[in-house]
Amino acid sequence: MATIAEIAELVGAPAPQVSLATGEILCVSSIETATPSALVFATDAATLTAALQSVAGAILTRSALLAGNGPQDPRVLAVGDPRYSFALAARYLKSNRQDFGNSAPRIHPTAVLGADVQVGQGSSIGPYAVLGDGVVLGAECDVLANVTIYAGTEIGDRVLVQAGAVLGSTGFGYARNSASGEYIAFPQQGTLVIESDVEIGANTTIDRGALGETRIGAGTKIDNLVHIAHNCVVGRNVVIASQTGISGSCFIEDGAVLGGQVGLGEHAHVGPGVILGGGAGVLSHKKVRGPGQVFWGRPARPLKQYLRDLARLSRG
Repeated sequence: MATIAEIAELVGAPAPQVSLATGEILCVSSIETATPSALVFATDAATLTAALQSVAGAILTRSALLAGNGPQDPRVLAVGDPRYSFALAARYLKSNRQDFGNSAPRIHPTAVLGADVQVGQGSSIGPYAVLGDGVVLGAECDVLANVTIYAGTEIGDRVLVQAGAVLGSTGFGYARNSASGEYIAFPQQGTLVIESDVEIGANTTIDRGALGETRIGAGTKIDNLVHIAHNCVVGRNVVIASQTGISGSCFIEDGAVLGGQVGLGEHAHVGPGVILGGGAGVLSHKKVRGPGQVFWGRPARPLKQYLRDLARLSRG
C-alpha cells in the first residue's frame, strides 16, 4: 500500500493535487481489470484514452502525451518512461505489503531443508523445493516449486527463482587420459553466488565453480531454460534470454544482452553493454566488445558485417 503522493515521489512525477495526495494505491493492474485502488500505465494515446475511461486510482503516462491537451485528469502522473515507472511502483507496493518484508519466512511443509540453512526474513520456499546443507538465502526471496539449490550456494536479497531451476549443481568438467581415452571427473567443489535482485527462470541451471566460484551479478535477469556452466562470471544488470548456453569460465560484463539461443564457448568474453542477437555464437577464448554494439551470426560479428555477408551469399 502507498499513497499517490508516495508513488509520485518514487517515480519522479510532479506532485499530485492535494485532494488526491492521500489516496491509497494497493496494487498494479491492467487497464481492463483496474479498480479504484490500482495503478495502471499508458504508453500511447490510445491506451491513455482507455486508462482515463477506467476507474483506476492512478495512471502513469508519458509527459509528451499530455502537452497541449487541456486540463489534466488529476489521477495522471507524468513520467519519462511509464513502463519502467510502473515496474518500479509494483516492486515498491510488493515490498510494502503488510505480510511481506520483516515477516518470518514462509516455508511450504513439503520443502526439504538441509543442515544449517539460513533463510532471510520475508522469503518464501515453495512445494517440494530442496535446499542443501549450508545454503544461504537472503531476505524477501521467492523460491518456487521443485527448485533444487545445492550446498555451497549463497543467494542475496529479493531473488526470484522460478519452478524447476537447479542452482549449484556440479559442472561438466573432465580430465582425459590421452593414452587410453578414459575420462575422469575433474573436482567440482567450488561455490555459487547469486547477488541481490536477480531473477532466474523456470528450469534454468547454474553450475557451481570447479575450484573457485560461479557468480551472477546484482540485477541480472535470466529467462527459462538457460544453462550457465562452472566458473562463469556474469555482471550486473545482464539480460539472458531463453535457451542460451554458456560454457565454463565465460565472463559477461555489466549491462550485456544475450538473445535467445545464444551460445558461448569456454572462456568467451562479452564486453559491457554488448548485444548478442538471437542464435549468435561466440567461439571459445574469443572476445566481443563495444558498448551498445549489436553482434549476430555464428561466429558472432558486428551486425553490419553480418548483413553484408548475408547479402554476398544471397548473390551467389
